[in-house]
Amino acid sequence: MRTGTTLRAAAVGAAMITLAACSGGGEDGSGTDPADAALTVVTGVYPLEWLATEVGGDRAAVVQLTEPGVEPHDLELTGRQVGQVSEADIALSVSGLQPAVDEAVEQEAADAALDVADIVELRPADPEEAAHEGEEGEGEDHAHEDEHAHEDEAEGEHAGEDEHAHEEEAEGDGHDHGEFDPHFWLDVDLMSQTATALAERMAEIDPDGAAAYEENAEAVTAELAAIGQEYEDGLASCAHDEVVVGHTAFTYLTDAYGLEQIGVSGVDPDTEPSPSQIAAISDTVEERGITTVFTEPLMPDATADTIAAESGAQVEVLDPLEGVTEDSPGDDYPSIMRGNLAALTTALECS
Repeated sequence: MRTGTTLRAAAVGAAMITLAACSGGGEDGSGTDPADAALTVVTGVYPLEWLATEVGGDRAAVVQLTEPGVEPHDLELTGRQVGQVSEADIALSVSGLQPAVDEAVEQEAADAALDVADIVELRPADPEEAAHEGEEGEGEDHAHEDEHAHEDEAEGEHAGEDEHAHEEEAEGDGHDHGEFDPHFWLDVDLMSQTATALAERMAEIDPDGAAAYEENAEAVTAELAAIGQEYEDGLASCAHDEVVVGHTAFTYLTDAYGLEQIGVSGVDPDTEPSPSQIAAISDTVEERGITTVFTEPLMPDATADTIAAESGAQVEVLDPLEGVTEDSPGDDYPSIMRGNLAALTTALECS
């Protein structure tokens, strides 16, 4: 583990034990005391905690920064947690998901950073917008840039006001996570790629544990492959393919299995849908004979309840696996993924 002053190391060690005891699943799954571990991994969202715990086994201590029941997108770090990031051997994160974690890693643990965005290919946060921009071509993009530059020069002091207005509009459209959708863990193939990369990084830091990390990663990959096959089989023949969700966190899952995601709001769960958006979704649900509207454990049910009341659909839970709560359809990553599959096969009338 990294070293610092005696006082700081003692404080960080105690904090790690405390936070590990209240991490996403309720306790440090590795059961390893940070003081005795070969290495320490800090994570900010539950699926990464699960992955680090499984791959690290009893050689790694995993510190989860987001407490149970807390919306991970809104995480704000305490000074103690920033210290934990700086002391970690590996800071495992997916950039764009948690700005506070991104900032702490950049400032305090750049050498320890392992960004999933550098391991797997993340999907655009807005696929339609990305496709449209690609069609426009670079020439048109440069033309727009020149046009905006001249407008900014002409407007002078109003340019700043316009920029602020555009930022607010972007936030309202659910683009707070930036260009890419961070919810990669709903694709088991991408989780497998991340497990392999994590095992390799762990082996670099702790060569004595290289064989154990590789074996653990292979076990994780096998379990993920089994889950993926269950999805392939379970969703092979369904009466419907529309998945109506509160916010579009399920793109990786729906695209992987040929489903259509219909989101009330964008990738950002804090985006409040307008009455017209709710009405449009309600009409779609009713017109297509969709029987289920999904809500999430960490989101209010109000919007889903409204759509259900207007369309006659029922409300069920589909978990984006951003954290584990008492409302989750399982108590760890594999069981929640299988719980989501059960919810989907029922809602879509699969046989």
